[in-house]
Amino acid sequence: MRLNQTDLFCGDGAHLAQPAPSNQLLASDWPPCMETLTEAWRELLTEFWGSPAGLVLDHKLRAGLAAGKVIFPHSPYRALALTPFEEVQVVVLGQDPYHGPDQAQGLAFSVGEGQKIPPSLRNIFKEIQRDLGSPIPSGTDAGSLVRWAEQGVLLLNTALTVEQSIPASHSDWGWGVLTDKVIQSLSAHPKPKAFLLWGAHAQSKASQIEAFNGQGRHLVLKANHPSPLSALRPPTPFMGCGHFGQVNRWLEGQKKTPILW
Repeated sequence: MRLNQTDLFCGDGAHLAQPAPSNQLLASDWPPCMETLTEAWRELLTEFWGSPAGLVLDHKLRAGLAAGKVIFPHSPYRALALTPFEEVQVVVLGQDPYHGPDQAQGLAFSVGEGQKIPPSLRNIFKEIQRDLGSPIPSGTDAGSLVRWAEQGVLLLNTALTVEQSIPASHSDWGWGVLTDKVIQSLSAHPKPKAFLLWGAHAQSKASQIEAFNGQGRHLVLKANHPSPLSALRPPTPFMGCGHFGQVNRWLEGQKKTPILW
């Protein structure tokens, strides 16, 4: 199946679906619009969707949506939309989106308005509090990390969609080909970046970064995943890792504004 240029930019169906979770991806909205993305992201995505892996992934997603599968999030490209390629300063790698209704919003670790802070994100906030003294967020939007994304923190999951109640259900569908290309493109770009690799899955991408890091211009920090199952375990516990302060000191050393975590 070939995708034409119109297909690559916007879904062309009418919004006639029955009431659904606010973050559900509808068949009428596939493929997602790319008009809000900067040119660098659009070029990368257009190349991917024309590739064999992209065509296979597109077929699987169309088939799942046509069959009535409930797939999240509604905006798979949101991390790219909020953090333009040229403005990326920090990359946080997640695995796949949250699989519950109204949780995933297209940003790794982040959840939508009114959602309870998930355990991994709560540990992230606890480590920021320990490291920098910042209070743990509260209120209806406490779990949203949009404020990070708008400061140049790319919150990238390595799979951009998931089926409801089935974690990692799309992790082997081909999204990894695209997100690996994103990681490689960011690493190859001359602008220095900090990469936060939490857990074995994220750390498996380290070689893609180091392949372009001969000058040592990128900061690569590793720790266990912030999940309660691993956050305190050796050899590199997430709790106590100090990554947030390290990133800010590194940014300040380059005469850049630190992140307001």
